[in-house]
Amino acid sequence: MTWRLSILTFAALAVPAAGATPPAARTLVWAADAEGGEPYVFRDPHDPDHHIGFEVDLAAALSRELGRPIEFKQYDFKNLFIGLDRGDFDFAMNGLEVTPDRQDRVRFSRPYYVYKLQLVVRAGDERLRTLTDCRAPGVRVGTLEGTAAARLLDRMSIDKVVYDSQVTPYQDLELGRIQAVLMDLPVALYYARDRPALKFAERPVGGKGYYAIAFRRADEALAAECDAALERLTKSGELRRIYARWGLWNEGQDELTPPDHFYEEGDEASANRPRPREDWTFGRYFPLLARGAWLTVRITLMTAVLAVLLGLPVALARLYGPAPLRWLAVAYVEFFRGVPVLLLLFLLYYGLPPVGRYLGLGDALELAPLTAAVLGLGLNYAAYEAEIYRAGIHAIPPGQWEAAAALGMSPGLGFRRLILPQALRLILPPSTGDFVALFKDTSIVSGITLVELSKSYQILSTSGADYAQIAEIGAVTAALYLLMSLPLGYLSRHLEKRWEPDED
Repeated sequence: MTWRLSILTFAALAVPAAGATPPAARTLVWAADAEGGEPYVFRDPHDPDHHIGFEVDLAAALSRELGRPIEFKQYDFKNLFIGLDRGDFDFAMNGLEVTPDRQDRVRFSRPYYVYKLQLVVRAGDERLRTLTDCRAPGVRVGTLEGTAAARLLDRMSIDKVVYDSQVTPYQDLELGRIQAVLMDLPVALYYARDRPALKFAERPVGGKGYYAIAFRRADEALAAECDAALERLTKSGELRRIYARWGLWNEGQDELTPPDHFYEEGDEASANRPRPREDWTFGRYFPLLARGAWLTVRITLMTAVLAVLLGLPVALARLYGPAPLRWLAVAYVEFFRGVPVLLLLFLLYYGLPPVGRYLGLGDALELAPLTAAVLGLGLNYAAYEAEIYRAGIHAIPPGQWEAAAALGMSPGLGFRRLILPQALRLILPPSTGDFVALFKDTSIVSGITLVELSKSYQILSTSGADYAQIAEIGAVTAALYLLMSLPLGYLSRHLEKRWEPDED
């Protein structure tokens, strides 16, 4: 059953004109990562504008119990705890394992799922029957970074391969690139159970663990409300029905369930159903890619304008400024060319707000994701543009300056009328190459919650598509990048031809 994540109710909209929204009706923002998110949260192939998954169903059930709308926010999994600290959302629910180090950082709700680990191998591999067998030389086991499975492999001194997505390890296992995969049982049930080329090597291994919802420690009242709501959902049997619907109910969940509760016969009827192969047709996935492409275009154009506006003054300061200004220009260029762009984006988006609060500025330094993306990329590309402009201006023969002076032009007027127009012909080709590269470099902004074209592809390709569909979606994504960059190359060639000096 599909639960739509934008649970904006009429009650939330019916706000009295004379007052603010009552606290009880405030929309709660839930963050998770839909990339490779099955069966937790992922795009609905039949309605790609919405998400489905057992945590989506759980969020909808919580919304009903709390009497408050809950809205989904796409957020990179690795940054969920950072985003929670920032206040970008109210809570994170994304198969988060409860660990001692995380408990020191956030306030976890009562557990909503009990998980174990499942080892998966290729169907024809009889060597690997248990996890201990994976200690053999040449055996590599795929898993997710920072999980209980990864820690268990480290304790057992098993050679592991760490992935960012829970889909790609199983794909690599089918292709023979690795020999086994160890992940949480819900993931294995959804990705490996119905693949003929794979099999479960043994019963779930390792000690049990818990999934829980993460809140800021300051939000104790909200966390307590959710604890009470989860308890009611458990006692009513709704939690069990959700898990049975997704084929995730097992005896381990009895720990969450009151022993005297009886369930309707057939609650587990769908627990062992085959996982349907999703049909990602062009008409379903293209609108999502188009929206990602539009965001990519917006970021690129705004970044290019900022880079041009900053790059030229920096180049002029380095060429003609007094010594202190020249040193500052050199420092700017070397710093922003030397610092990785992703690190710069993280500093702007995640690092500035704590600094602002420490300095007593409140939220004055808190940047919106799009602002941080444009500023970070703009500062970086301005450094490269400054060097291109400096080289182009420096290449103009000194005689051109003398000619301008002979015509009675001041240095400023001579630069604008004579030097800069000639330099533009030299500057244009490398600048165009930079801005074409910028279209592709926008992919890194997904690290600060923006779903541009590359992130849209990653989400779609890990949402149940088969290999042929993944290739098709990838080809369409590549075509969109090509369509975005071709006009820029055409414009560059047109301007070069137009600005060529007359041979007469």
